[in-house]
Amino acid sequence: PSFNAIFPPRKMLPYRKPRNESPQFTNDRLMDVALLINDLNSDQVDLRRRAAEGLSRHPGAQAASVSLVRACSDPDEQVREWAVAALEELGQPSVGDVSALSGMLKGPSGDLAYWAATLLGRLGEQGAAAVPQLTDLLDSQSAVTSRQQAAWALGKIGRPATAAIDTLRRAAASDDPRLARLAGQALEQIAAS
Repeated sequence: PSFNAIFPPRKMLPYRKPRNESPQFTNDRLMDVALLINDLNSDQVDLRRRAAEGLSRHPGAQAASVSLVRACSDPDEQVREWAVAALEELGQPSVGDVSALSGMLKGPSGDLAYWAATLLGRLGEQGAAAVPQLTDLLDSQSAVTSRQQAAWALGKIGRPATAAIDTLRRAAASDDPRLARLAGQALEQIAAS
């Protein structure tokens, strides 16, 4: 018997694109930051992943800065990675987000405090209202990376951060070389502004 007699060829079915698992997720949603923010807070992990990815590529993602920082503590690793990718490209957040970002400096997640401090530092002098919280973070026993970002942010804020000088001096004497360097640079930046 021939091979084809033993193993007859199967009929090939036409290729079909896989169905979208979330019918409510459309290309229009990618264009609307408000919808992406809403999806980022969804109970459905696939929506959160797509929203974080969409925000990482969206030119208007600044409006989502607070939600993206919160997403850094998402239980899903892919959501966290896309949120970080979006934050890395975000630029300066809205000045209206200072209060919400300041509140995240004391959060249980080191990633939240790290990214909140980063965004506050990107605001420069406009982040001055966060100086007390950044100073508390720098003086705390939080993760060293969060404390490093607090020192960096205080330097970026400049002269309005003069209330943090004593704390920055203590941090400049830290055993952690990066923290010591960033605190020293912050002191120089405050003095120069």
